[in-house]
This record gives sequence, C-alpha cells and structure tokens, in this order.
Amino acid sequence: MSESQAGIVPEPSQHARFVILRVNDAVRNAAPVARVLAGVPGLVAKIAALDRRSRLACTVSVGPEFWDVISPQRRPKGLRQFTPIEAGGRRAPSTGGDVLLHILSQRVDLNFEIAARIVNQLGDTVKVDQDVVGFRYLDGRDLTGFIDGTENPKGKERAKVALIGKEDPDFAGGSYVFTQRYVHDLKKWGSIPLGEQEGAIGRRKRDSKELSDKVKPPSAHISRVVIEENGEELEIVRHSFPYGTVNEAGLFFIAYSKTLDIPERMLRRMMGVEGDGLHDHLMDFTQAVTGAHFFAPSLRVLKALGKG
Repeated sequence: MSESQAGIVPEPSQHARFVILRVNDAVRNAAPVARVLAGVPGLVAKIAALDRRSRLACTVSVGPEFWDVISPQRRPKGLRQFTPIEAGGRRAPSTGGDVLLHILSQRVDLNFEIAARIVNQLGDTVKVDQDVVGFRYLDGRDLTGFIDGTENPKGKERAKVALIGKEDPDFAGGSYVFTQRYVHDLKKWGSIPLGEQEGAIGRRKRDSKELSDKVKPPSAHISRVVIEENGEELEIVRHSFPYGTVNEAGLFFIAYSKTLDIPERMLRRMMGVEGDGLHDHLMDFTQAVTGAHFFAPSLRVLKALGKG
C-alpha cells in the first residue's frame, strides 16, 4: 500500500489547527497551488526538526471541485460534494472548500508556524475561508464535559478503517475526509440536569461508561452513531477537537474513512432523516455551521499532483 500522510492514523495530539482554503481562479492557479501542497511534507520535516518530541504533522486534503481541476483524468472513486441536510429545524449545511490543512502537534506555536508558512507560500492564489485552533480539553473531553472519541478504533485497526486499499488501487493509502464545525449552546446544555445530559449522550459523564440498554434512550448520541452491519460496527477515525472563545465555542469534527458512506450515514441518523422518526438529541444543543468533503491522497499521489 502507498504510504499515507503522517497525520491520519496516529492518535490525536494535544493541539490542532484546521485551515480551509479557497483557490482564487482555480484553473489559472491549479499548478502553483498543487506544487506548494506537494512540498508540504518536506516543509513539515524541516519545522519538526526544531522539536522532535512535538510530533508535528500536517495532512493535506483536496476538495472535490478543485480535485477535478488539478487531476481531471484521475479521481478517487468515492469523492463527492457533501449534501446538506435539513430536518425538524436541524441543519447540516454544505459550505465546501478547496484545500484542507489538518495540522497537529504537542505545540501551538509549531502549528501556527507551519500554517503561516504554507499560506505565505500560496500567497494571492488562495484566500483563507476558515482557521480554527483546536485544543485538548481537560482529559480529552468535549466542551459538553463528556469524553470525546470513546468509539475511536485503536492500534492497527485505525489504518484499516481510515485508509483506502485494493478497492481503489490508484488511490491506495489515501483517505476520505468529512468535516463539520459545530457551535454549542453551552448555556442551554448547562441548564439541564446531569441525568438528562447523560441520556442525550448515552454515557456516564464521569467515566464515559456506556449506559445500559434499559436506560439508554434510542435518541442518545451513541445510539445514533454506533451502527452495526452484518455483525460488525461501522467505524471512522475521528480527530475532532474543541475550539473557541468565551463568546463562541464548539467542536471541529473531522473524520477519516475509506468510504464517505459511513460518516454520511451516521450524520443522517443524527439529523433524523433515516425514516425511523428519531434524531440525536445532542443536536438540540449544538448547531453545525459548516460541512465539507475532502480527499487526503497518499504521499505518492500528493507528490505526483505537484508535477502537474
């Protein structure tokens, strides 16, 4: 299998930065943008040498529309635009993007340094659409106070879940990326009793132990996103991080998968459009404000894109 980009499979680090770019005049600037993106692994290696313990990494992903510009003849089989969802006052908008930089390390300053250098190299060819700084909150919790990522696969299973293999050999080692930024209504969330919070999530707040089937509502978050098919759980690799200020805060959700079908199905169950009359009650306390699909190519394919 082709070597994957360094930030996909490892466990999430202490700090992350998510930068979504839009390319100005995509046809004209396709080649220079692709050359800069192809050089990102080398640039990361130089900056990472300042502190090896920081485990600095940057995964470069490309949106469906820009992919068709830089590589019109070769396209990952499952790459497509994110389709927006609206149901019962709940919204999951599609906001798109041409390039996603997912930067992670143990140091905020190095995350900033790599983001700034890449954007400076790209210059006027791009504009920054989003720049979200994520952080580890307490012992790995979401701002709701619950431990995040409990269902994440571990060890070798992470590569199996995230990376494309022989089902699309030209893009083996790559991964589909699904992103959403959520804004939490923390005041509303904090106003409800602990038992109601635990019922909305489906876990105990203290230790993340799953509630028994007798007391766990079918509308709980984990009831909606934990899906079994043919006796096996459908999994994704999450790298989500809390973000925000005292005025606006939430979660930058990002998942890597060998197929977009899985995160899309999870979201449909969360939003309540699967036909069973249920939705994820966590959605009563948070609102998605962005949504986009990207593709993170293998190092081999990323290098080839830079050669035009």
